[in-house]
Amino acid sequence: MLRLIRAVLSAALVAAAVPLALLPAPQALALDNGLARTPQLGWNNWNSFGCEVSDRVIRQTADAMVSSGMAAAGYQYINIDDCWSTRNRDAGGNLVADPVKFPNGMKAVADYVHGKGLKLGIYSSAGLTTCAGYPASLGNEQRDANLWASWGIDYLKYDNCGDHQGRSGQERYTAMRDALARTGRPILYALCNWGHDQVGTWGPATGNSWRNTGDIQANWNSVMGILDAQPGWAGFSRPGAWNDPDMLEVGNGLSDTESRAHFSLWALLNAPLIAGNDLRTMSATTKSILTNTEVIGVNQDWGGRQGNRIVDNGNTEVWAKLMANGSVAVVLLNRGGGTATVSTSATQLGLGSASSYSVRDLWAHTTSTTGGSISASVPAHGAAMYVVSGGGTPPGSGTYSLKGQGSGRCLDITGGSQANGTLAGIWDCNSAANQRFTSTSAGELRVYGGAKCLDVAGAATANGTAVNIWDCNGRSNQQFRLQTDGTITAVHSGKCLDVNGGATANGTKVQIWDCHGAAHQKWTRV
Repeated sequence: MLRLIRAVLSAALVAAAVPLALLPAPQALALDNGLARTPQLGWNNWNSFGCEVSDRVIRQTADAMVSSGMAAAGYQYINIDDCWSTRNRDAGGNLVADPVKFPNGMKAVADYVHGKGLKLGIYSSAGLTTCAGYPASLGNEQRDANLWASWGIDYLKYDNCGDHQGRSGQERYTAMRDALARTGRPILYALCNWGHDQVGTWGPATGNSWRNTGDIQANWNSVMGILDAQPGWAGFSRPGAWNDPDMLEVGNGLSDTESRAHFSLWALLNAPLIAGNDLRTMSATTKSILTNTEVIGVNQDWGGRQGNRIVDNGNTEVWAKLMANGSVAVVLLNRGGGTATVSTSATQLGLGSASSYSVRDLWAHTTSTTGGSISASVPAHGAAMYVVSGGGTPPGSGTYSLKGQGSGRCLDITGGSQANGTLAGIWDCNSAANQRFTSTSAGELRVYGGAKCLDVAGAATANGTAVNIWDCNGRSNQQFRLQTDGTITAVHSGKCLDVNGGATANGTKVQIWDCHGAAHQKWTRV
């Protein structure tokens, strides 16, 4: 019944996707706990085992994650879902691991998982009870967080079931965020409030990820329904804070063709990749899907925006994502019941005009060239996935000055100095060498004829971090993406190049800040 209720909620969210897309860009800070700088990869027991979780299942799954090659492919977390505790707290008010399911206690399980080089996750809810009726954490946030830290827990999935005692979602989820922080243990915080309470506006400051739909089901219609909700959420995602369209159903009721499409799309969305199948008995094909490191690489790459739908022709769609090196990942999706040809082009993907492009097929693991057309015959409920690069003219390429739309002044390296650490600011546009930037295929903004790179100081990610110049070193804090709306995003943080305080005076310094669409975050190439 709970899953049916959540499926209805998911359908309602799909219907609300267009209004949500019209909301202003979020201004909340990203949660700065140092975790999930790329989307988390792991496994959760719920989709395959439900309440039948146990010490034995968790240990065997940890073994399988290593032996299957999933750990080597980047999967880290073994997550325990609902029903792990007894029905009542102990005399001291503490949660108790079910002694039948976990006879050695939860710390012993954590120690075993850690011994495999992996991390352990636990589950609770921001109400008085969990979805299955077990004791949850509302009003006991610090007590429970301290207990989990003492067990060695590394990840918390925090659901939205139970009596909320009249408290808002933001209040309830923030209380647990603060409790986790006070433990001193790094615990990845995954919010699971099903997209309610405009979580996109406060989720980035509260958790490392947030569910934006109801529960996924092990069928194609459920996967597609959840996919349809995602365009409205695309602007909220950033390093350390990810949209979560729910766990993977790869190898768990979907066909192999559907599983490849599902995995391709979730990777393009920068979604947490949390497997939900039984790793101990999965087929060779399922294992090959979950361990496709080229597809995982797209998921783990941050080019300044998560992937999004760019073409919707009914049963055929094109989804694309800018990569940090200026290439574009693309999924050609066929939602229909028969084979169909799905096509796009380098121009449609935002790549520059050229005679030849490289096309890497991420499932066939082959590379070809094209004059600009990218097309595939895609089976029913299937997808093709590529990375398209080359042409020498990535988005925003060339040499130019960057004129602030809010100030009318140009991005300027203070005093014309070429010393490492010299700050960037704004100044009257004069086309001098300290105002001329060259965008490279690596995403750099080089100045002084390429001698130096625009650089986010110290590779920090906090709002207000200064922007300066430094010797070019290829690191992500020297990578920037010029977006079609005029913003310039710092790849390593997902934040925007911003004129301090929106001021317009000569010499005002430039920094990074959460993207919010104001004029002092928009630039025109001149």
